[in-house]
Amino acid sequence: QVQLQESGPGLVKPSQTLSLTCNVSGGSITTNGYYWSWIRQPPGKGLEWMGAIAYSGSTYYSPYLKSRTSISRDTSKNQFTLQLSSVTPEDTAVYYCARVRSVGATTRGRGDSWGQGTQVTVSS
Repeated sequence: QVQLQESGPGLVKPSQTLSLTCNVSGGSITTNGYYWSWIRQPPGKGLEWMGAIAYSGSTYYSPYLKSRTSISRDTSKNQFTLQLSSVTPEDTAVYYCARVRSVGATTRGRGDSWGQGTQVTVSS
């Protein structure tokens, strides 16, 4: 029932901040037991977990991206957001938001829901 939809600019200039919003319907981002995650897939590469915000509001980040990543939420709008600063062309990827039962998961499991993904290109 839950549906997730990524939104935000599809083109970001190098050195700027990539900002995406995940709009959630059919379920609350404060529901106990879920982690609201951001995952990306660069061209020709595998899925990379970026971070998550839990139902409690606690945040978790990939150690590889922690210094540049910020995840937040707006419970009144049932949304959560991703900000990735100082982007380079290597940040070009399809970005997904997902509801998962296991923090850090990059594969779909029972009860998990993923958005369709949105292409973000970093280019001048």
